[in-house]
Amino acid sequence: MRYRIVIEQDEDGMYIAECPVLPGCISQGKTRKEAIENIQDAISGYIESLKKHNESIPPSIFEEIVEIAE
Repeated sequence: MRYRIVIEQDEDGMYIAECPVLPGCISQGKTRKEAIENIQDAISGYIESLKKHNESIPPSIFEEIVEIAE
């Protein structure tokens, strides 16, 4: 499954990662890589909790990148 995440660096230099389609699914790390690894774990746990409680799981995303000639 694929989910979009948003990563921002806070004023202390920590990287904050959030998955907007999963409310409250936020993690952090000292580096972008660590934040991504942590949010992957958080998303997995979130999805498992949804399954455990028989709640619907948001669909995976499909993205394409297109080039536009200038």
